[in-house]
Amino acid sequence: MSVKAMYPGTFDPMTLGHRELATRASKIFDSVIVAIAANPEKNPMFSLSERVSMATSVLSDIENIEVCEYSGLTVDFAVENDIGVIVRGLRAVSDFEYELQLANMNRYLAKHIETAFLTPTEYAFVTSSLVREIATMGGNVSGFVSPVVEKALVDRFKTN
Repeated sequence: MSVKAMYPGTFDPMTLGHRELATRASKIFDSVIVAIAANPEKNPMFSLSERVSMATSVLSDIENIEVCEYSGLTVDFAVENDIGVIVRGLRAVSDFEYELQLANMNRYLAKHIETAFLTPTEYAFVTSSLVREIATMGGNVSGFVSPVVEKALVDRFKTN
């Protein structure tokens, strides 16, 4: 039996923590879709196509990962794409309550879809929001993102 998983998120931008979890998921599941949410309510810094492009580049060396975009409910995307597992990251205890509610709601909406929680190791303190804030202030983000993402952030905040 082949198990297909998805790792959904806004990935604005994709961090090394995101890459770590995607890599680990790729070792657990036969195939993983890194599903990048349109989610305009979050007012993303990068457009959906930019986020997809960066994630595709960051994850290009992992054979069983596919990057795509989606809008609407994550669980609906999972059902439409025959996905059996939704992978979610837990950085801290504070993430758990929200993620548990989300997992239970998804399970209610689609009983055959499971949620798997992964915890980052080295990058538990890294969030896309913090990376954006550091980059906005001209700080060095090279320890938190891949070179392609770092370049995109530097280019976004270059002063002429």
